[in-house]
Order: sequence, then C-alpha cells, then structure tokens
Amino acid sequence: MNQVTGCFITFEGGEGAGKSTQINRLANLLRRRGHDVLVTREPGGSQGAEAVRHVLLDGQAEEFGVRMEAILFAAARNDHVEQIIRPALEEGTVVLCDRFMDSTRVYQGVTGNLEPAFTENLERVAVHGVVPDITIIIDVPAKTGLERARKRGSKDSSGPDRFEKEEIVTHEKRREAFRELCQSEPDRCKLVDGMAKEDTVALTILELVEAILPELPSTGAKSGKR
Repeated sequence: MNQVTGCFITFEGGEGAGKSTQINRLANLLRRRGHDVLVTREPGGSQGAEAVRHVLLDGQAEEFGVRMEAILFAAARNDHVEQIIRPALEEGTVVLCDRFMDSTRVYQGVTGNLEPAFTENLERVAVHGVVPDITIIIDVPAKTGLERARKRGSKDSSGPDRFEKEEIVTHEKRREAFRELCQSEPDRCKLVDGMAKEDTVALTILELVEAILPELPSTGAKSGKR
C-alpha cells in the first residue's frame, strides 16, 4: 500500500506582493477540483506560533537583535511544522503557506546580516525535513509593494508592521534576494511577475502547481473542507 502524502506549496515575496490574494484564489480552485486544502501562514499557523507572531510583528523582539528574532521565528516554525503542516501532509492534504523558511533566509539572513551557518542550522532544526515541493515567489518592485501594504493597513486600521516600516533600500535588497533564490534553486523556487493582471498571475501559478500536484485517488475525491 502506497503512503498517502500531500503537497506543500509556499508563497514568498516582499511586502504587498499579493500573496494572500493568490493563495485564496488557488485554494478555492483546488477545492472545487476535489483537493483537501489547508491554508496557513507564518509567522503563526499553530497556537504556539500565533503567540510568537504578535511579539515579532509588533517589534517587541527587535530590541534584542536579529539573532534573537531569527531564533523566535525558528521556534514558531517548528511548532507550526509539527502541529499543523506535517500532520496535514501525512493525510494527503495540499498545504498552502504564506511565507516559510525562505523568508528567514532573506529577512534575517540577507538583510539581517546573519552568518549563513547560523541560519542554515536554525532552518534545519525548524523544518525538521519538511521542505516545500514548490515555492512561488511573487515579484513586485519594492515601492509598489509597500504602497499596497500601507494602503491595506490603512483600510483595516492595523498600520505598518515591524518590517513594513523599514527603509525602501532594505525592501529592494530583499526583492533581489528572493530573485536570487530562483536562480540558486530553480527546481523548487519559481518567480512570478506580480505586476501582471491578477487573473494572469493566478493562471501562471496554477500552471506551475499543476505540474507537481499529485493526482487525486481514483476511489474518489476528498471534500476539501479545511
């Protein structure tokens, strides 16, 4: 009997790239096709990780330095993986996650200037063998993304978070780091033009996902109620 395994799809990009919109579109489409889909996010996604999320995004950990911030991200990620992601994948679920290990590589590693050995060891412990089958990196100019993010924040009265407040040059450096990931890991990381029309972006993402998505069991489709 073959082991049932799901598909782990992560979405990355700078602030205001449109990840949430595209994740929801893909989730709805896959559910209509009969897939069991779980939508989650980082930092957060599990009870323990959500508690850490507020500390990180409110900037409460910033005063302790980027190294401590990276450790907190790793702790939250490990809880998320073990409590939510791994069990879902073992049930054959398609997991769509808004940010994962690549955000730490870029935000704390590249623009936080942490040494690669440190971030690599943190990542290894945090993910514990759970690596995305595909990572969709939605690419938009930093200025455009920040304008979108700040407009969104003004609508929901949340205001800019700890990372949205940073200088434009930092956001541009992150954009380039995400683009470089697509060059260094082309089999996993796929760059998508976030400046295209929303429908075009959605179609591009769907085509990428269809190429790696496991077939549904012939005995019948799942309900996809998550």
